[in-house]
Amino acid sequence: MLDMIIRNGQVYDGTGNPWTYLDVGIKNGRIVKLGKLHEQEAKVEIDAKGLAVSPGFIDTHVHSDLLCTKPDIHKIKVLQGVTMELLGQDGISVAPVTDQTKPLWQKQLRGLNGDIGEWPWHSIEEYLDFLSESALAGNVTYLVPHGAVRTLVMGFEGRRATNEEMQKMRELVEEGMRQGAVGLSSGLIYPPNLYSCKEELIEICKGAAKYDGCFVVHMRNESNHILEAIDEMLDVARGSGVRLHISHFKVIGRRNRASFQKALEKMDQARAEGIEVTFDQYPYTAGSTVLHALLPPWMHDGGTEELLAKLKDEDIRSKIKADFDHNHDFENWVESCGWGNIVIASVTTEKNRAAEGKNLLQIAAMRETSPADAVFDLLLEENAGVTMVISWGEEADITNALGHPLQIVGSDGIFGGKPHPRLYGTFPRILGRFVREQQILTMSEAIRHMTGAPAQLLRLKDRGYIAEGYWADIVIFDPNTVADQATYEEPLLEPIGIHYVLVNGEMAVNNSIFTGKTAGKVIRREEISLKIT
Repeated sequence: MLDMIIRNGQVYDGTGNPWTYLDVGIKNGRIVKLGKLHEQEAKVEIDAKGLAVSPGFIDTHVHSDLLCTKPDIHKIKVLQGVTMELLGQDGISVAPVTDQTKPLWQKQLRGLNGDIGEWPWHSIEEYLDFLSESALAGNVTYLVPHGAVRTLVMGFEGRRATNEEMQKMRELVEEGMRQGAVGLSSGLIYPPNLYSCKEELIEICKGAAKYDGCFVVHMRNESNHILEAIDEMLDVARGSGVRLHISHFKVIGRRNRASFQKALEKMDQARAEGIEVTFDQYPYTAGSTVLHALLPPWMHDGGTEELLAKLKDEDIRSKIKADFDHNHDFENWVESCGWGNIVIASVTTEKNRAAEGKNLLQIAAMRETSPADAVFDLLLEENAGVTMVISWGEEADITNALGHPLQIVGSDGIFGGKPHPRLYGTFPRILGRFVREQQILTMSEAIRHMTGAPAQLLRLKDRGYIAEGYWADIVIFDPNTVADQATYEEPLLEPIGIHYVLVNGEMAVNNSIFTGKTAGKVIRREEISLKIT
């Protein structure tokens, strides 16, 4: 007898093929039979007539590195069909650390990743062991974060690495890969990653390439200099042999929209050249990150403590304001988007809770000060633990990239306060708004972008597809009703139309309700085959 049979559903296998009518038989957490299973019986049967049966969605850009251990908070991921997440993003994550660097990263990441108290780990292996012993609603896997490695070698120093330091960083990347990471990440607008040069990136990427890992990167610029930033990343891929994946691809600022198509063309040309490049994208015209990312690069030298000390100096404040107004050489969100398009998403104290959901012009008016001084004061009052939402572009640019064969869906969701609605709505929004309503891409194409394509990126051996022998990470949803409900005004509204979600064959979502099951696993590199299904 089987453990479960899903009958009568329209099965999308994750390859991009059209759906087909198949019953899905599950035993011991895996898919063991596909076909017309009339003669088979199971302990649990689901009638999926009129519903779509898909592999579980794989979110390739998240910030759940700590809160994935809190199912009551993290459950929104499985409620929208996500059964696997790629942790360790933007080069700024929680391992590896030492006793000296751990408190620096705890402070640096509090606004981005939340706070679960003490971190009982140092190495990537110890961190992954900690996750394995935690209650996980979904599966997770990990990237070696560039910034964590760089601080082990040279702290938060704002300078170019020596050749010897670059080699030490590469060796640490290799160690992280051997301990189970599936690739390397960097975020080249975040300290200390932003101080790295192309040569450093090439050297550390060799460490990931040695183990067929990917390089997942928030590029140095996504606005005025995006084309140069893409060229830099393609040079890194050429020089190291690494597989390149560009995070949350977009072009910031309406005046830069002409660069959007040119950027896609550069990636197509790189593919034609033989460079394995992909990108992920969230289906919204606003982004979200930590508030201190507004500040120019020179402010981040020395880490968060020094940044906060500098913000108390009026001369330094004046210099930052001048950069906001006139400096085009860094990722100047203020110049590209304007104060009115920057909204505070979360703070850490009750004192400033009223700021959540308000833009910086409104907050400046409340405080009777300038928007820049409002930013400086908020960062000081919150010990830098503030996140923001920034409107950056037009939906036409999103739809232009959604159907591109290199596109993969990633939410970049951040927990806390009044978050960006992508945390609660990314995957159902693709299926409802952009498949059913706007018909930008077909259902089978959309599901490939959420399942088979990220499985290929991560070199997953037995996940990402509905196939015999694969783990039963499965989503069952109504293609006629599935939709996001989260908005910028009410970002905590759960999606509709997703009826069942299985994680490793266990029912995580039943009739659109989280069951409390925590069957998620930590997927380590040594468990992943180099074979691509």
